[in-house]
Amino acid sequence: MTNSASQGIPPNLTTVFLDRDGVLNEKMPEGSYVTSWDSFYVLPGVPEAIALLNRAGLRVVVVSNQRGIALGLYTAADVEAIHSAFQTLLNRHGAHVDAFFVCPHDRGQCNCRKPLPGLFEQAAAQFPSITTATSVMIGDSLVDMEFGRRLGIATLFIEVDPERQSPTAASARQLANLRFPSLLEAVKALLDRCSETSA
Repeated sequence: MTNSASQGIPPNLTTVFLDRDGVLNEKMPEGSYVTSWDSFYVLPGVPEAIALLNRAGLRVVVVSNQRGIALGLYTAADVEAIHSAFQTLLNRHGAHVDAFFVCPHDRGQCNCRKPLPGLFEQAAAQFPSITTATSVMIGDSLVDMEFGRRLGIATLFIEVDPERQSPTAASARQLANLRFPSLLEAVKALLDRCSETSA
């Protein structure tokens, strides 16, 4: 990570916000949705990456738009069951997510659908020590990068399989502070940056 590329990363990082689909699990083809644990394929290195964040004392918060709930493709309980199973898998690797925040609404119905700030506000309400100045956002889409940019949070873009990339991936890549091929590589770079600034 070059000095110029790392300038947006806070030296006193405390909270890492993660998108879900495309970052933690394999992204479904555009227009399709993960509806159950059977279709939730954890990406390589994800448990290790989250365990590294945990061991570094960083808070890990997942923020995810789940429009499929509004479309009637699955329920909020289905999403909770997926996240519970994912948490169980993480626990087997000595890792955990501190909290999941989900927007179940369709477009234009709320303040919590990324890139709007509602999910960040929900997280800050549950964890009052969360601030924009000590957080980063890791995602794979333009809404993730815009979410971070609007809040003044450094953004890290994760490359998705080209066949499953969003049509806005190129714009997201340009908007991001940093770009990585996987969550694990992003996390290692973040932790390197933290160790540099604390030295």
